[in-house]
Parts: sequence; structure tokens; C-alpha cells
Amino acid sequence: MKILIPVLAIALLFSCQNRAQISSKQLDVIKANPTEVLIQDGLARAYFASGCFWCVEAIYESIKGVKESISGYSGGFTDNPTYELSNTGKTGHAEAVEIIYDPKLVSFSTLVDVYFGSQNVTQVNGQGNDRGSQYRSILFYQNEEQKQIILEKKAALSKSLNVEIAAEVYPFQKFWIAEDYHQDYERLHPDNSYIRNVSVPRLKRFQKKFPEFLKDGH
Repeated sequence: MKILIPVLAIALLFSCQNRAQISSKQLDVIKANPTEVLIQDGLARAYFASGCFWCVEAIYESIKGVKESISGYSGGFTDNPTYELSNTGKTGHAEAVEIIYDPKLVSFSTLVDVYFGSQNVTQVNGQGNDRGSQYRSILFYQNEEQKQIILEKKAALSKSLNVEIAAEVYPFQKFWIAEDYHQDYERLHPDNSYIRNVSVPRLKRFQKKFPEFLKDGH
């Protein structure tokens, strides 16, 4: 089993067409054992990367059972990543979100459904015009149960749509909180052109398709 798990992880990464070369440092991240974040005060945490974190943060904060969504960086091999450094594509990190949620109100499985339901599942290294490894799609698992949920849903979606799903699957290691000015960006900057033309339309498309997931008033 210790041999098979790294092989599976590498295969998942290479399933996307853009993986021509992977550094040894990135392979160490892919093959690492996952870190599990304990439930505190009845709240659990989940981690996802799906393009611009401004967009993803707003989507998850509209979901019943989600208390907060925080923008940051994960999936890389450098310490203390910043927005400027992650944008170089040389840190291995992707823009990610930390979802703080009540598992009694919303399950990890549902959060994965939200993930796939709110993105272009076939786009490699980006979402929309946000392109580059820092915008790639990654689902992070903290234990074997979460890993199986992700893999089964990814496989089922691929089969039903008859397409290759671009999202990678990583063991969760560490989440680095992004700079303060990135937090709640969509809510605090409604007149920003990116928010009006990209983030809000993406949120509305998701809300129209999945009203059953939404908090009252969304």
C-alpha cells in the first residue's frame, strides 16, 4: 500500500495534459501523507483551489452550513507564499480557499459537489481567462474517506460527461492565508470590473443551477 498510494497520486497528476514536467519538490508534495485538521468548536475545515480565490470564496460563503471562506495559497513547496510569488508559477502553490463549515449542516461530499458544480471541469491550469498553474484546480483531502469521496465523484463526473476532469487531487499539507486585501474581495469591492464581469456572473451561474445548496437570501 505504501507503494501504491504514491503511484496513484502521480497518475492523478499526470492525468491532465499540461503535466509535461514536474519538479522533485512538487512530487514530494503529491506523495506526502495528508494532514488532518481537527474539528474545533463544532466546525470543520476543507480546502479547494478552483481559479481565482475571489470567485471561489464568494461561492462557498453562499452555501448553507458554511460559516466562512478564506482566501489563501496551498499545494506548493515553498514557505510563506505571497500573491506576487505564486503568480510566477515557481512556488507550486495555487490560489485556494479554506472553507470553515458545520458538518452537521453540510457534508464534505456536498462541498465537493459545490466545487465541481461551480467551475469549468475540463479547463486545465485555470478558470476562464485566469490561466497559469497558480489558477489550476485542486481538491485537497485530509484522510482516506475524503480522498475516496473526491475520486469517486471525479470518476462519476468524467463518465457522465465523457470528458477528462482537469482537477488534481492532493493530500492537504498546509494552507497559507492570503494578504488582507484579498479577503472578502467580492463583497467589499462590488464596483471592481473583474468582480462585476467575472466573479459575480460565475456566482450567479452557480446559484441558478443549485438553489438547494444556498443560504436563505442568496
